[in-house]
Amino acid sequence: MRSAARQALLRARPLSRSAAATGILLALALIGANVEVAPIKQASARLSTRALASAAPTLNAFGASGEVRVRFARPSAALEMPLQVSGDPSQLRYEWLALDDSVPVAPARALEGSDVVTPEQPGLYRLALSTAGATRRLVQGVTVGVLVPFEEKQGRSLNGYRMGMWRGERHASAKAPLPAGFLEVHERDLDRPLTRHIRVSDFLTHDNQSVWPRYLAVDARALDKLELVLAQLEIDQGTVAVGGEAPRFAMEVRSGFRTPFHNAQVPGSARDSRHQSGEALDVAIDADRDGRFTRKDLVMVVRAIEEVEAAHPELVGGIGMYLSRKFSSPYVHMDVRGDHVRWRG
Repeated sequence: MRSAARQALLRARPLSRSAAATGILLALALIGANVEVAPIKQASARLSTRALASAAPTLNAFGASGEVRVRFARPSAALEMPLQVSGDPSQLRYEWLALDDSVPVAPARALEGSDVVTPEQPGLYRLALSTAGATRRLVQGVTVGVLVPFEEKQGRSLNGYRMGMWRGERHASAKAPLPAGFLEVHERDLDRPLTRHIRVSDFLTHDNQSVWPRYLAVDARALDKLELVLAQLEIDQGTVAVGGEAPRFAMEVRSGFRTPFHNAQVPGSARDSRHQSGEALDVAIDADRDGRFTRKDLVMVVRAIEEVEAAHPELVGGIGMYLSRKFSSPYVHMDVRGDHVRWRG
């Protein structure tokens, strides 16, 4: 049975820039779901009748799937954040706190319009709001990843982490875009969720380097597309729960982000592989929940991807079906390159 609520969610526009009539829409990314933060409560009447009453992420803050937990931005960049604020927002100020700290990294700024300015230094941050004379309140669940700009890469490495050279650095005709920057990953970050089903460790390059920190590029559209596919599989099987969580699928992420250095070592990989820009995922999904990854699962997943692309043309991309016996089990490649491309491997 299909849930009307789930269908509406699947067709929502991802990461919209529209403004809500009842509050301010700001763009949001959640990486550190391990951090528990308190919701904003009713401010004391003695402070001001204009004080912040409450603030919460809007539905579209989580992508079309409703499951994305991440948005990336460059340092000192304007970033739109979808919050719906009840009460008068005109006196609001905002601050950034490092994810594992309680001290603001810079003085509070006035909240003007729908944009906030990201911190100067790369890292993971939480957003806090306050009004004059009121206690600072963390906005529930809000975490932003500020990227190390791509241009800080020195030759083939970034801070000792070997990455190689992107074709776009040497060839203007390269099809895959250069990443805007990289999320700096420390060992403590590996278990942080990027979506309901994907963690940082799933997307990190599997190159066996021992140096820390490491770096990765992620396109949030690829994450959103995977979550939409999982939701579509639930719909196709009639397992969408009404008023509750639908059953999950067993899944293995075979590959997320790849550095060019690692990509060159993957047999059969394209020189312009979309893994290098963080736009692609290779996944095996037990779609029929029989405890195995089989050809039948791959067929079901490909059908779900096609359905998602039909509903969300902005997420159209490549689909690669890998069925050869040289692989431990069948898996599918999906990306968001913008072109309808299909192949078998």
